[in-house]
Amino acid sequence: MKKLWLVLGFLVLTGCSSKLAYNNLDWLIYWYMDDYVELNDSQEAIFDIKLEGWIDWHREEQLALYLAQLEQITEDIKQDKLNKAVIANHLNQANEHVMTLRSKLAPELAELASRLSDDQVIYLFAAIQKENDEEQEEIDEYNSMSDSERLEKLIENFEEGFEDSVGDLTDEQKTMIANAAPHFARTRGNWLEYRITMQNEARRLFASRQNTEAFQQKLTHLLTHPDEYRTEEYLARRKANREAYLSLADELVKTMTAKQKSHLLKKLNKIIDDINDLQDD
Repeated sequence: MKKLWLVLGFLVLTGCSSKLAYNNLDWLIYWYMDDYVELNDSQEAIFDIKLEGWIDWHREEQLALYLAQLEQITEDIKQDKLNKAVIANHLNQANEHVMTLRSKLAPELAELASRLSDDQVIYLFAAIQKENDEEQEEIDEYNSMSDSERLEKLIENFEEGFEDSVGDLTDEQKTMIANAAPHFARTRGNWLEYRITMQNEARRLFASRQNTEAFQQKLTHLLTHPDEYRTEEYLARRKANREAYLSLADELVKTMTAKQKSHLLKKLNKIIDDINDLQDD
């Protein structure tokens, strides 16, 4: 359930289908939730009211913030102002958008969670455990690869990610990525450990949800303070990877060709147009 604010926050940034996705958020969220819990009629009626309120709030208050940031990024690109500090600031703003969504949705999600039956809770955690098992299988498969194979895969992922934004990379840029890739720490295992820790705490809270007020307060805290459930090692690796990413992005930005810059601006302008249309709907 904690992923709902991510659905609300970032479907608008998914490209050419963003307007269609955003205008069908109610259907998409129910489609997502069906994997975890099936609401009864009374629960669904309550959820419908809350969901409508969330979408209205997001459209009326949050889209303008996204638009302002995207327009600022566009200007930074046009004026060649992108550098490590500016990119870091934009990442911080994006994180603030996520935190705003967490703070808005978490208390109401916690209130809804207090209404789940024992059978619904059992199904919820069984579905989550299935995901954990699948994730562990992928981690085991990744760990079975040689160091060179893992590095090659990481480089490929970075190249695909940057090419999605700016188009084809130059040989110089590919070399930059290849040189930077070994400095990124592996965190997937840390992430799964964090996920399981969060879920174990949530499971403990659900066992005492009869005390409705205390349950809602504690679950809200759980959903809005994720760093408390990340290990020191995980936090350190995340921080180091962020720094490595900023350094790499800074290098790549300095070598963007006119064609790459045009490609990136077109993508940003498409998203800006979509947000403007969504605000007018």
